[in-house]
Amino acid sequence: MAFVPFDDRDGWIWVDGDFVPWREAKTHVLTHALHYGSSVFEGERMYGGEIFKLTPHSERLKRSAELLDFEIPYSVAEIDAICNDTCARNGLTDCYVRPVAFLGPEQTSVSALNNKVHLAVAVWDWPSYFDPEVKARGLRLEWSKWRRPDPATAPTTAKAAGLYMICTMSKNAAERRGFADAMMLDWRGFVAEATGANVFFVKDGVLHTPRVDHILDGITRQTVIEIARAKGIEVVVRDIRPEELSDFSECFLTGTAVEVTPVSEIGDYRFTPGALSLDLMDHYGRLVRRQL
Repeated sequence: MAFVPFDDRDGWIWVDGDFVPWREAKTHVLTHALHYGSSVFEGERMYGGEIFKLTPHSERLKRSAELLDFEIPYSVAEIDAICNDTCARNGLTDCYVRPVAFLGPEQTSVSALNNKVHLAVAVWDWPSYFDPEVKARGLRLEWSKWRRPDPATAPTTAKAAGLYMICTMSKNAAERRGFADAMMLDWRGFVAEATGANVFFVKDGVLHTPRVDHILDGITRQTVIEIARAKGIEVVVRDIRPEELSDFSECFLTGTAVEVTPVSEIGDYRFTPGALSLDLMDHYGRLVRRQL
């Protein structure tokens, strides 16, 4: 399918209480968020007419804004309804959903006490983040040169736009070298996450995944842990050193966009998509589509 620029599509985007034709959903070039990163967002998926874990996503959006010192002027229930209404207005039942809250152009300076908080929701068709054939073989990742920051330096548990700057640079660098993504360490040198997804490893039938008290606690990550524990699979949440990757047999990423996707390579370390990873991928796929 030919690439269609995101600013040149048909449809409707909900902006500050009204549906706006897609191509007219714009903001001023002096918008505070464009200059100072005062923006938070969510990534959600609707499957068969239902947005998976919608309320937890809306709750996290509100919490992220609070961590950036602004308040979204809509309740969680109202944000839920806006997301559903936007899907309906665009006639979509299987799609990606992107709510975004940001500070406007009223004041363009470091201080933002006089800036209005804006909310918008866009939705679009997005079947798979990665090519299905690539996903089946397992993704190839390289190590990012950038590290997730110390929580004393930034609101690291918020889904804040500014925190994705190093993710974009890392993913761009990886794709230029033929990799699907990049794995990031935290500021201490422990394994953290990929550029837009959490990571799990398998050793002797046990799942190992990094702590998330200093990075975004992914909703898909939470779901996979629930699925695994319900199946009697032990899940160990801990700090993981990069050199430990040689001890793991399987690896996979989790996230709303990537869903559950096996990994075959991180730098010099190799993994084989195996029974545990593939079972969790299948179970998650059926869960979100209400096929269980």
